[in-house]
Amino acid sequence: MRNYRDLQVWSKSYALSLELYRLSRTFPREEIYGITSQMRRAAVSIGANLGEGCGRRTNAEMARFVRIAMGSASELDHHLLLCKDLGFLQDEDDKRESRQLIEIRKMLGALLEGIENELGVQAKAAAKG
Repeated sequence: MRNYRDLQVWSKSYALSLELYRLSRTFPREEIYGITSQMRRAAVSIGANLGEGCGRRTNAEMARFVRIAMGSASELDHHLLLCKDLGFLQDEDDKRESRQLIEIRKMLGALLEGIENELGVQAKAAAKG
């Protein structure tokens, strides 16, 4: 069992969630149950799934939740593009948040690769055992 707060990718995704909550306060009121809610949920889901994965007992379970976090990051990428094109986000805000999301997505990929490598080593050791 890992402590999710020790993961740099969790810290970055948490900071992104806070920033997107702040930025989305200016979105049109009629979007509160639409894109505002969807974007916030996707952003929060990244860190929440890392937290849940860290609370599980095995690397296989952790890998599963990292994959779910990756899916949420892809969903958030779509929402950010939509918000930019609808004029809900300033160009500078969109660029900054998109850069942060790209970094998070790369970090999630690296984390998953590390876990999968560890799983491979464990499987080889079990086969020899």
